Amino acid sequence: MSMTTIAPALVPLLVTLPLLGAAIALIAGRHRRTQVVVSVVTLTAVLVIAAILLYVVDTGDKPIAVSVGGWPIPFGIVLYVDRLSALLVVVSSVVLLAVLLFSIGQGAADGDDDTPVSIFHPSYLILGAGIFNAFIAGDLFNLYVGFEILLVASYVLITLGSTESRIRTGVVYIVVSLVSSILFLAAIAMIYGALGTVNMVQISERMGELPQQTQLVLHLMLLLAFSIKAAVFPLSFWLPDSYPTAPAPVTAVFAGLLTKVGVYAIIRTETEMFLDNDVNMLLMFVALATMIVGVLGAVAQAELKRILSFTLVSHIGYMIFGLAIATPAAIGATIYYMVHHIVVQTTLFLAVGLVERRAGSTSILRVKGLMKAAPVIAVLYFIPAINLGGLPPFSGFIGKFALFDAAAQVGTPIMIVLMVGGIVTSLLTLYALMRAWNLAFWREDEDSAETEARISYLGAAPAAGVETERRVIPKIMTAATTGMVAITVALTVFAGPLYDVCNRIGEALLEPVSLTQLQDDSAGTEKAP
Repeated sequence: MSMTTIAPALVPLLVTLPLLGAAIALIAGRHRRTQVVVSVVTLTAVLVIAAILLYVVDTGDKPIAVSVGGWPIPFGIVLYVDRLSALLVVVSSVVLLAVLLFSIGQGAADGDDDTPVSIFHPSYLILGAGIFNAFIAGDLFNLYVGFEILLVASYVLITLGSTESRIRTGVVYIVVSLVSSILFLAAIAMIYGALGTVNMVQISERMGELPQQTQLVLHLMLLLAFSIKAAVFPLSFWLPDSYPTAPAPVTAVFAGLLTKVGVYAIIRTETEMFLDNDVNMLLMFVALATMIVGVLGAVAQAELKRILSFTLVSHIGYMIFGLAIATPAAIGATIYYMVHHIVVQTTLFLAVGLVERRAGSTSILRVKGLMKAAPVIAVLYFIPAINLGGLPPFSGFIGKFALFDAAAQVGTPIMIVLMVGGIVTSLLTLYALMRAWNLAFWREDEDSAETEARISYLGAAPAAGVETERRVIPKIMTAATTGMVAITVALTVFAGPLYDVCNRIGEALLEPVSLTQLQDDSAGTEKAP
């Protein structure tokens, strides 16, 4: 049998394998090695399956639609894999696998006190199942289910260790997530009441039957729910306080993936369901505010994880910017930048996790001299830092240049303003990350007095004086971070093929799929059990 023939049968495994792995890991709660093997094998299998699906949908130029339970489309739950969902599942599984290896090293070194293995592995695999389900959901309710699966797992992961700060910030995270979920569920109910369906393709076909005002209300409801999840300004207030308190592996995977699930939902909303009811001007202003406010927050921080959390918010603005341009080139550039940001942001948080273990702090006021003391960690931080800052020839520069080029082709005054805002954001990002580099890595003890006088204004910043225990760094943690740095470089080396795939995604997303095509895509395939 050819790959095209077996591909539909592989689609449900993207969700069922992590759930099955989580069940096995939970049963084997007292056997750490068994849990590790199950988790690694499960995520590796998902990566292989996702790579096969990406190859099939890209070369065959035809999405895969699978009706779960044998119900005819659109009455049953539809799992839908196109280039976009397949690419994001591939990238997500790579990130999840790398962070898992990092966490295995941390758990082994710390005696499982900070990230209890018996709890961590099942929760981590359930988180992966929710992320994968969200990416391949063909209807809004299944997308909601994917969100809830990953959120339930994230509630456990963000409070691991049960320290006071983690419980406090975890409560804020849970409350905000519940508000977002309630808004999303209310929007689904309104859409079903108005259109009689929650299937995304059928929604896009029927949406034109509604008055523009009704479409706008439904549109804004979904955008509001997804913007909270994506940490779009002014709905990003919860993120900088929630992420830095979690264990290093949890912070890394949250920063890389969870907000991108929200961005993915916005992409589907804007390009599939509401093409004739655009709010692009609103998105442009939101994108500009997200970029500028986020990066200004980063400049005012003295703690590495908080700096990265604010840059995470600011760079979500670039993705909203690309969506607001709403051309195939801009959508393609947005997808490329999204892939870049998932990998680079995760890598930076892993590198900062190494800094914390080596120096006993992540405050740039307290850490110094790491260039000599830990040159490997210095390199592992420096490469993704200048990449995120957008220095050529790295993928950050390629993605931003592509976005600016797409905006320049439109050429309106608001596009010029957004381009200037994007350039300023990039420069300030580079400034914040390189200031951290100079203070934490390059600064020596003998010149610290003069330097501290110049940066005394940072002394009042949150977590500026926080110290933790210095701990040994297992080789597997360094190896996992090194592997992620290598992938960030690969995004530059293989930018041509990846960008071609992203361009094809951009072109396909702006060509709506009809219900007939969806049914044809699933016709003749074996139904998922």
